Amino acid sequence: MVLKKLLFILSASLGFIQAGHGQEKSIPYGNNAATGKYYDVRGVKLYTEVYGTGKPLLLIHGNGGSLDNFGQTIPYFSKKYKVIAVDSRAHGKSRDDRDSLSFEMMADDFAGLLDAMHVDSAYVIGWSDGGINAIELAMRHPNKVIKFAATGANLWPDSTGLIPSYWKYEQKEYNARKNAVLKTTKEKNDWKIFLLDWFQPNIKLPELKAIKCPALIIGGDHDLIPVQHTVTIAQNIPRSYLWIVPNSGHPTLIEHRDEFNKIVDDFFEKPFNKR
Repeated sequence: MVLKKLLFILSASLGFIQAGHGQEKSIPYGNNAATGKYYDVRGVKLYTEVYGTGKPLLLIHGNGGSLDNFGQTIPYFSKKYKVIAVDSRAHGKSRDDRDSLSFEMMADDFAGLLDAMHVDSAYVIGWSDGGINAIELAMRHPNKVIKFAATGANLWPDSTGLIPSYWKYEQKEYNARKNAVLKTTKEKNDWKIFLLDWFQPNIKLPELKAIKCPALIIGGDHDLIPVQHTVTIAQNIPRSYLWIVPNSGHPTLIEHRDEFNKIVDDFFEKPFNKR
């Protein structure tokens, strides 16, 4: 759940890492005219950027973010994958002025995007809300996902699916803003994506049995998602591995970039063999 409270942490992390990697910083991920393209999908123009060639890999960002959150992921995977980075509906350049928003709707968007790009199936990395979307995509469109890695995902929006302190923060935000008069398009959109995480997701554990592909379920040991909740997700997906990242908060893919990229890559490359 990459909400406003986390954005300054994310920005600081990206800035620190990019400062030591000038070549990566020179690519304007999320605003790259050389590769950026819109696809008409289910009534929304989804903005995408594609990097590299090879097996398709779909990257799905978190709440309030955009594809530029994967600035430390794209350079590694684009060496051997066709990386498809996308701004989710109502995020980044993928504008959606309608009132409704759900994870099911977004998962259907990603399946539709792959169809529009003539991609039969893809590997998937999802972070935060993107991890939820990866789970929903694998449940709703099992033929579209080869394998997926989901980090920082939750199945329900209460104080067992989020650490209690963060759930209380969201509760305070909701109570403070629920009667506010929203005037601008941005205010309305910000409120819509906040409500997405306040009321959703609502995934029941037995529904995870519909996931047929191998999954790597990831969480930090100091994540916004309780460790036990992440463990429970992995336990209920039939073909899953679990990785709890030591000394990590919510942005596992940034705080532990090199290790994250290598382990996820190995998971994609090697046959599933859980004993």
